[in-house]
Amino acid sequence: MGLRRTHTSLSWLTGGVLFALWALVTNRGWVDPVILPSPQVMYATAVSFFTEGYSDNSAWHHIMASVFRTFTGLAGGIIFGLPVGLLIGYYRPVNAILGPIFSFIRPVPPIAFIPLVILYFGIGEFPKILLIGTAAFWYVVLNTSHGVRSVSIDLIRAALNLGVRPHQLVFRVIFPAALPHVMTGIKTATALSWAIVVAAELVAAQSGLGYLIMDAATFFRVPHVYLGIIIIGVIGLALEALTNVLENRLLHWRGR
Repeated sequence: MGLRRTHTSLSWLTGGVLFALWALVTNRGWVDPVILPSPQVMYATAVSFFTEGYSDNSAWHHIMASVFRTFTGLAGGIIFGLPVGLLIGYYRPVNAILGPIFSFIRPVPPIAFIPLVILYFGIGEFPKILLIGTAAFWYVVLNTSHGVRSVSIDLIRAALNLGVRPHQLVFRVIFPAALPHVMTGIKTATALSWAIVVAAELVAAQSGLGYLIMDAATFFRVPHVYLGIIIIGVIGLALEALTNVLENRLLHWRGR
């Protein structure tokens, strides 16, 4: 407990030092305010954003637009990625068929598909969600299949000897044993989905945090650019904390 408190204190201390340096260099005039606004300017910008909104939309409209796209795409990626990952990991013929395709597409950054998605599906909500879901799908499949293949053969034999039927093996033995890898894939997919939604909104959107950053940069509203980045970072931290809580609940037995 004492060590954890020490680490927490160090984290807060680091944040405090960075904030003090930020206030010092901006209020002393060592940095052009156009490049780096002061904390006072950022505070006023945040108050204006959350009370008056931006571009005829409220602050919560922009935030919830990005969150909705992220979770919708992420949910689709998980729903379709889990069974495909189980199939690839458990059945060698499926792995032989789909493995090369996944290996070819996986290294391609999801952002590279943005022009094609816009070309085929336009600039509505569906192409953004499709892009996020596809990116999440790859990582869920990759980690799930790896988790299935890493299950000990001795564990499978023991389950069969104890009377587990072959058709029950996947859900009663293999999937629970592969769950740590599955959660790693979900955590990675969550972080990536949040990054992808911002990138997609930078290209074609009329709302969202990515749209806020791009529109503010176009009209040289630098404080709003920084504000959008800060909000993205805060929500990213919240998503990470949420997935950690989920992981601890599902894998409460780990390390025991």
